[in-house]
Formats: sequence, structure tokens, C-alpha cells
Amino acid sequence: MGKKHEMVGVPQDSELLHAAQAGDASCLGLLLARHRAGMHAVALALLGHSQDAEDAVQEAVLIAVRRIGDIRDPDAVGAWLRMVVRNVCRAQLRKMSAIPMPEVSEPFEADRSNPTPPDPAEVLDQHALRDWVWSALEGLSPTLRLVTILRYFTDVTSYEDIAALCATPVGTVRSRLNQARTKLVNALLNSAEQVHDDVATLHARHRRLAKETIESGYRGELTSVLSDWWSPQADVILPTGKRTGIDHLPPAFDRDVSAGVRHKLLNVVASREVVIWEIALLNPPENPFHCPPDAVLAHFMNQGRISKTRFHYRARR
Repeated sequence: MGKKHEMVGVPQDSELLHAAQAGDASCLGLLLARHRAGMHAVALALLGHSQDAEDAVQEAVLIAVRRIGDIRDPDAVGAWLRMVVRNVCRAQLRKMSAIPMPEVSEPFEADRSNPTPPDPAEVLDQHALRDWVWSALEGLSPTLRLVTILRYFTDVTSYEDIAALCATPVGTVRSRLNQARTKLVNALLNSAEQVHDDVATLHARHRRLAKETIESGYRGELTSVLSDWWSPQADVILPTGKRTGIDHLPPAFDRDVSAGVRHKLLNVVASREVVIWEIALLNPPENPFHCPPDAVLAHFMNQGRISKTRFHYRARR
């Protein structure tokens, strides 16, 4: 793996970027973990609460591994990562839509001026993070490794072409890529712990806040917690698009609890500016359709307090 970089205190994005571009996978992992909530928020906004949104974030992470050297402005890392997610989502929407969407600039795409597909080994050897990439790829099974190298390090990128080359159905290719993406992304994000614990601390802090908020609602103390963590002028955007304030939340929570609904915290993804909660809404047996199956809350932070919260409910299947 690339040279480790000693950093004192909480490293800035620019420090992490320079270290990542020099070949430090742990710094890239921390950079991606730090901005993952913002990336997730973009995917949710464009694709809704679905596996497609998570797939888009994972796809963007692997694109970032390959194209991290393209970033020229160290202060624009977050914006660049969100742009990568946005372009991945738009590509998915173009495939799903019968009406063609306008093309967008995709600076993370490989150079297509050379019609000869690049050799995967050559691509990886040119990459600043080649040691981590090779090690991570070698940790995959041969079938997962093959589809991953084709998809991300050659011009054989379409599911159909990969399926033909591997002599396997397209559905199998999709499944293998999903498995490989999950393994690689988790390995990269876990490497963030090797350089600094600010992401782990941030996640733990916001997970505690999420649990405290839910538990306070059962005790009838939600208003007090909201006053501690939310800005008094916080904007609350409901799934219908209606905008309201935080005063709307305690009575709405009380109504659900009175109806027998319980809340199970599934996941918290935190960055400095965006925090996402995923919550399962457990309806009582006698009223199974009182609430949608789960909710996603995207919180936008300003000076350590929540300044805006956007709700999204997943539709029943």
C-alpha cells in the first residue's frame, strides 16, 4: 500500500486528498466516509429510497477510487463526489426512462479517444492506489474479480458485454457486481479507521442523537431534544413537499405512538454537513397500514445544529 501520512488533529479534506492521490488508501477511505452522507443524500433525491440509491453510491465510490487523481481543486472534493453520484444516478434514470434525458458532462469517465481497450493490469499499475486495488481485488473470488475488472478497468463496461464475455446471464452479472461492489466499498471505508477516528466519532455521536431523539419521543420529551439539536428556525420538508417547522414533529410522533407504532433505528450515515437516519416504522398488528414501512430523514447541518430536515417514506411493495 502507499506511504502512510502522519496527520495531527482532524485532517482537512485537502490533506486527505493529497495523501490519497499519493497512494494512501486509508486517507481515501476517510475522505469517502466523511462525504458519504452527502453522496447518499444526492442518490436519495434522484432515485428515492431504494437499493438503486445505495448501488449508485457504491458505484460512485469505485469510480472515485479510479479517478481520484482527476480532482484539481482540493477544496472541492465534496462537490466532486456528489457530482459523480449525480451522474451515476442520471445514467440509471436514462436507462429506466422511455424519454431520453439530456446528456451531462461526466468528467470521471475514462478517455474514449483510444479505440483499443486498455489492459486491466496497465490501468491498475498507473493508479496511485494500485497496491490497495490489487489487494482488494485478490480478496474477491475469481468470478467476482473478473466482472469487477471488466466493469471498472476496461472498456467492456455494459452488463450485456460482460455477460457475453463471461458466458453467463445478465442477471448473474448484476448479482456478482453487487456482491463485489459491497465487498470492495466496505473494505475501503473500513480502511479509514487506520488513519483517524473522526468519522467513527462523528457516526457514534449522531447515532446516539438519533436513538436519544426516538427514545425521548416515547417519554414525551421530544420537544426538549429538538430544542437542543435543531435550529429554532429549522425547515422541515414532508414527503408531500409541504414545508413546516419543528413544532410539527412532537404531535406527529405522539399520534403515531398512540396508534401503537414503534420505531427501529436501522442506519445512521453522518458527515459534517449531512446526516441521514433510516428508521423502520413498525405498525401494530391491528393497524398494519397506519405508517409506511420505513422512513428516511436527511438532516442538513449548520454550525453543529440541524437547519433542515427532509422526510422520505418508502412505498409499500
